[in-house]
Amino acid sequence: METARTDDRNRNRPGTRSGTSALRHGIRVLQTFTREEPILGVSEIARRVGLHKSTVSRILATLEEAMLVERHPTSGRFRLGVGVIALAGPMLANLDVRRVARPFLEELTRATGETTGLLVWSEGAAISVEQVASPKTVKHTIPIGTQFREHASASVKVFLAESPPEEVQKVLDRGLKRYSERTVVDPEEYLKGLQRVRELGYAVNAGETSLEETGIAAPVRDHRDQTVAAVLLSAPYYRTPPERIEELGELVRKTAEAISKRLGGASA
Repeated sequence: METARTDDRNRNRPGTRSGTSALRHGIRVLQTFTREEPILGVSEIARRVGLHKSTVSRILATLEEAMLVERHPTSGRFRLGVGVIALAGPMLANLDVRRVARPFLEELTRATGETTGLLVWSEGAAISVEQVASPKTVKHTIPIGTQFREHASASVKVFLAESPPEEVQKVLDRGLKRYSERTVVDPEEYLKGLQRVRELGYAVNAGETSLEETGIAAPVRDHRDQTVAAVLLSAPYYRTPPERIEELGELVRKTAEAISKRLGGASA
């Protein structure tokens, strides 16, 4: 009973009411985005939620920091961000690419015995939206919602290899951090590596972010030939000698191509 009385008092405090109101406003802003109108400007949102433009701008800035919304690259208007995926597991079932990819990932894990996953790109991060864990006792996993930002990550390499030069330059301008003795930190060498990714059709991270792990990733393309996701295979480093990396790379590439074909993309 004491807890209930305390909660009642808390609900009546001005600060609590203000926080609840701000949360409610934030939810209403998110709910203005629909399938029919996925991209909206500040003025449009303000009219729909009945708030001043300055208030909506502050809410959007907070949501943008959390990757719950993002700016459209050309119009500067807003749309829902991939950060929503990390919060809303049930929403993943509605992603066509995830639904299409799942059986292919399961087959890749069966064929290799290693963990596989599907990642999408948002605001400089590769975000896991699906995983099929290895059946082995010793394994690496890719939990849903995991974000990879390291330039040496295989999935990040895949997305950067498909990105405009100015996006790649932003990464280089921030500096290439050394994560292990195998990390590539020379900009010219890194750019050559991205070209190699384009030539091979897959990227490799062989102990570059961790000496204990190997990652291999390949791009998934849709009917517009746009890279919409990446297939990632993650395995302990000791199970991936050079000759096996080439074999796994081809399997990952073919899996990504099969998913692309199902999405209407051209097969290689």
